[in-house]
Amino acid sequence: QVQLVESGGGLVQAGGSLRLSCAASGRTFSMYVMGWFRQAPGKEREFVAAVGWSGSSTYYADSVKGRFTISRDNAKNTVFLQMNSLKPEDTAVYHCAAKRTHSNYYSNDYDYWGQGTQVTVSS
Repeated sequence: QVQLVESGGGLVQAGGSLRLSCAASGRTFSMYVMGWFRQAPGKEREFVAAVGWSGSSTYYADSVKGRFTISRDNAKNTVFLQMNSLKPEDTAVYHCAAKRTHSNYYSNDYDYWGQGTQVTVSS
C-alpha cells in the first residue's frame, strides 16, 4: 500500500512558477513509476508527466513539454513537478500517482492516487 500526499499548489499569475511535491509512504518507493495528472472543472483527467524508477527516464504531455520538469528523490520518497511559464489553461487539480508496471506511462492505470492540490493561474 502506498499513500501519496501532494503539496505546493496555489494561485499564481500567468508566466509565474510553482513547484509541486508529492510525499509517498512505504519502503518501496523507488520501485514505482511516478506520475502527475491534472483535472480541470468539466474536463477529464489528463496526463501531465511521469518519471521512471531511477529518475533518468521522463515523459511529458505535449502541452507542458519545455515548461514543466518532473523529478524524484528516492531517498526522501518524494516526486516533484516544477512548473514554469504557467498559463491560465494549466489551472486544474493536480494529482500524484504511482504504479508498479513500467509501461503505459501516459494512461490512467496507475495503482495509487493522491487527493490532489489546486493550481490556479490568473491571466
